[in-house]
Amino acid sequence: MTGTTEWSDRVGVVTGGAAGIGRAIVGALVAEGCRVVVVDRDEQAGAAVVAELGERTRFIGGDVADPATADRAVAAAVESFGPPAMLVNVAQASRQAPLLEQDRADFDLALGTGLHATFNFMKAAHPHLLETGGSVVNFASGSGLTGMPTQASYAAAKEAVRGLSRVAAQEWAGDGIRVNVVCPIAATGGVMAWAERFPEEYQGIVAKNPMGRWGDPDQDVAPVVLFLLSDASRYMTGQTLMADGGATMLR
Repeated sequence: MTGTTEWSDRVGVVTGGAAGIGRAIVGALVAEGCRVVVVDRDEQAGAAVVAELGERTRFIGGDVADPATADRAVAAAVESFGPPAMLVNVAQASRQAPLLEQDRADFDLALGTGLHATFNFMKAAHPHLLETGGSVVNFASGSGLTGMPTQASYAAAKEAVRGLSRVAAQEWAGDGIRVNVVCPIAATGGVMAWAERFPEEYQGIVAKNPMGRWGDPDQDVAPVVLFLLSDASRYMTGQTLMADGGATMLR
């Protein structure tokens, strides 16, 4: 797809774009000629992304759970590059612990940075997606589909994102806006930090994966997102794509 007219100067907003899967998506979009607003709470990492990728990116720091962050990010996209045609909601924070060791604060964190943030960014971007015939890709997780231990708040938030996405896909289809979901398994820094805390669970997941490995953000996840953002998927909406090496087909 590199360098095709379809992608030239298309504008996007990517939350959680300073590291991991989000960073991989930002890099892939810029390589295609897009202009991207990167949203992340990590100011230093965000500045590094802009320094590396250059004038086709702009960084907006802030808490994605705050609706004002969504408003600022979308406004920055319009001001710097034009109305966004793409929104990718990757950002998510959570604390992993057995169900009985989690509390309301854990659910507030997971739902705030996952479900609420996704809703806020979708609502803020909608007028511009309506103008551009845009595409939204939200991130969920196989944790919700499989009931993964220690991830109650995270799994609940991610399944809520899938429900929100299906409703939006139904309501916005007539406006020419598509909304789809990706559930990845990828060896990001955050995932590997979890693996260090719960090595037995990690080894068990890897052992059960039909492909025998965790995905690579750049090679295994970002291309799936670009497919959903592209005209190649123009007749797809309300779908969940599992970029997980076949892990969830065994459940």
